[in-house]
Amino acid sequence: MLKCLRCGRTYEGFKIMCECGGVLEYIGEKEGSFRGLLRGEFLDVRRYLSFLPLKEEFLPKLTLPITPIVGRKIEGINVFFKLEYLMPSGSFKDRGTYVTVAKLKEEGIREVTLDSSGNAALSLALFAKSEGLKAHIFIPKHTSEGKKRLLKLLEAEVHEVEGSRMEVHERAKGFRKGMYISHWYNPYFIEGTKTIAYEVYEQIGSVDYTLAATGSGTLFLGLYKGFKDLEKLGRTKIPRMIAVQGRGYESLCKRSKEKSRLAEGIAIPEPPRRRQMLKVLKESDGACVSVGDEEIVEAIKELISMGFLVEPTSATAYAAFKLLLGDGYFEKGTKVLIPLTGSGLKSV
Repeated sequence: MLKCLRCGRTYEGFKIMCECGGVLEYIGEKEGSFRGLLRGEFLDVRRYLSFLPLKEEFLPKLTLPITPIVGRKIEGINVFFKLEYLMPSGSFKDRGTYVTVAKLKEEGIREVTLDSSGNAALSLALFAKSEGLKAHIFIPKHTSEGKKRLLKLLEAEVHEVEGSRMEVHERAKGFRKGMYISHWYNPYFIEGTKTIAYEVYEQIGSVDYTLAATGSGTLFLGLYKGFKDLEKLGRTKIPRMIAVQGRGYESLCKRSKEKSRLAEGIAIPEPPRRRQMLKVLKESDGACVSVGDEEIVEAIKELISMGFLVEPTSATAYAAFKLLLGDGYFEKGTKVLIPLTGSGLKSV
């Protein structure tokens, strides 16, 4: 069941937003134990089918792996990097796309429209090619050439828009071909990204802090929802959620005059789920941190030296970690989760 977070109206089936204009959230309670609900015969995302609003006969042909975690001790803090950039299309967005495509198949929808700064576009294009769907992709003209070439390789119908990320969003909303399935609104996308939390729990148990690159909020909200599911099942606490934003595009922090050029994937100053994210920050006793290009460049260099080839937006979470570390924010011995969201190979 989908429920509007503004007016409380409920819906069934595939729907992007409420008729009142509010955002929707999938509501589905699970009974039993975490271990009992796991599909132990699978060593991939299908382990968590009992937690997802999916019918097995409509699962996509592409199956998502369990991404690895690499631990590092940094100035007395236990930092765990989750390598989300090892997903099939090179980003965590494959999790949301996996659930979305399954729901599209269930509803018999074969032509869709999406706006993206690159990663969500590549993810949808890859799944669309695999499933024989028609995908109309709207991207900013300044999207990296590497991502544009990949989109052409995947045979998506690409529409380049001269303007800001918000202008791309408006153009896609007004497009008349294909159902609009923006991940900014799509409640099923978050159902996919929440599986990161389940994997983290199985891999390293509880964590104290989670830093997530945050634009539209699909990663931030998905992580929180997954950890909340685990808390309800008596398995773990909810970590303090730290939203990381690019300077000049903050929606949860105070807006900076400086504008980041490198944090293109989270350059979303007016996300539809802003109120929902602010609520998560409050409930988890979390924080918002914004980073600029100077910090991002240094973070990329350090991550590469550790063997993590990530794109600039992905490096924002580590850049924020370094800022907070310098301020003495973390207690010694605590566990910090940093999802590395996108592959740097797409930006070459």
